[in-house]
Formats: sequence, C-alpha cells, structure tokens
Amino acid sequence: MVFSELTRERARQIIARYPEGRSRSALLPLLHLVQSEEGYVSPDGVAFCAEVLGITKAQVGAVATFYTMYKRKPTGDWLVSVCTNTMCGVLGGDQAYQALSDYLGVGHDETTADGKITLEHAECLAACDYAPVMTVNYEFFDQVNDDTALKLVKQLQAGERPQPSRGTRLCTLKEMAVQLAGFADDRGDDVIADGPAGAPTLAGNRLAERFGISVPGFDPETPIASKDDAAKQNDAAKKSDAPPASAPKPASDGKPAGDGPMPQKEAKA
Repeated sequence: MVFSELTRERARQIIARYPEGRSRSALLPLLHLVQSEEGYVSPDGVAFCAEVLGITKAQVGAVATFYTMYKRKPTGDWLVSVCTNTMCGVLGGDQAYQALSDYLGVGHDETTADGKITLEHAECLAACDYAPVMTVNYEFFDQVNDDTALKLVKQLQAGERPQPSRGTRLCTLKEMAVQLAGFADDRGDDVIADGPAGAPTLAGNRLAERFGISVPGFDPETPIASKDDAAKQNDAAKKSDAPPASAPKPASDGKPAGDGPMPQKEAKA
C-alpha cells in the first residue's frame, strides 16, 4: 500500500517531536498512525515505519506484536472490548461477553461479516470501581450487563453512536488512532467533553475529606523540581546526611507519613 501524503506529513511531524538521534522513540505513535489509515498494522505499515525511522522491519514487528492495541489483521470501525478479568468477570463481564459473542457470531479478536464490529475480551480495562465495564474504541461504558451490552452493539449496528459513561462521544477506530498518534480531536467543543469523575473514583477523596485525612505538610502549589534541580538537592542532602528530596518526611512519631491506622468507623453511602 502507498500511504497518503497526509500520513507521510504526519509521520514527519511525529518524528520531529523527538530529539535528534532518538527518532526510534517515535515508533509507538507511528504504529497508531499507520493503523489510522489502514485500520490495522499491515506488513506495508510495518515496512513504512521501518523506512521512515531507518530501522528493520523485524524491530518494528517486535513492537507491533507486543501491544494489543496494534491490530495485525483488518479490524472493524467499532472495537468492542469486554473486561473479563476477575473483578469484572465475576460481576457479569463473562456473561456480557458471551451474550455479545452469541449475538454477533464471532469470538475473541474476530470481526463480523460486514466488517463493522470487532469483539475482544480484555484482561483488564483499569476501571474496577465501575465493574463490569466494556469499551468501544477505548471509551468506557460502565456497569454493563447482558442486556445493556447487547443494546449498545445494536445501536452501533443501526448507525448510532451511543454516549459513553465517561468521556467524549464515540469516533471510529481509525479516527481514534489519529488521536492516539498524538493529533488533536478536531470534531469541535460540542462533541469533546471529558465529563466529571464518577462517584466510585471520588470515594476515597470523600472519605479522606470526611475524616480529615491529608498528607502532612502537603502544598498543592509546590513547584515540581527539574531533574537537574532534584539531583542538586539530593547531592546536598547526602553531604548533610539529610533525607533526599524525594524521600517522604517522617511524621512526629517517627513513622512514614501515611502509615497510620485508618479510622475504624465505616462511612455510610
């Protein structure tokens, strides 16, 4: 495949983000870039990345086959991923996945005959507090079950774009790949809306606020030291036998901050 001039220009922009001599670091976004044009990382996509970075196809292939977000065969517009890891699985993720598999007539990493929907079970989607979860092109749908999962897929088949539980409106996998390559979503402010964090995410903050738990001496306005400044601070600390800049200061009882017992009273929902 001959990649478009737009893809080649974007590849040049990606490589230019990295210091001279470090262009190989651009491989991950470049793989997303070729996937945005073809819908997967084809042998031609591997060759393209190798060409623009001056490395071998074997080196590119080693990376492309390691990460599951890089697809090695044609993938549908809608990548439906159902978490079947322990937390989601026991709460209904396994049943939701099976219901979708039976309805669509495909198994893991398989695409429907019309090429529109690819189904996969995911080991973990890092949202256990909303279990069971599924994603469509990496946008979250929380606390799903058999019925809600099937409803979502039927909406996709009907040409609809259901609103995720958190985050922006759905875009196709190719459109998402452009964003993952590091380019802004240009659909406009009326579409892009990150939305507030959900109650499960904020539960720990609410408990800490209720019981007055905080990090001793924490100042949210503390500037983040540069690597050089931190190294100088640590060198000075070593000379004075003081704790390094990155080490937590001990509490007044000699224990590290944060190691004290949690309140025994349980917060009510």
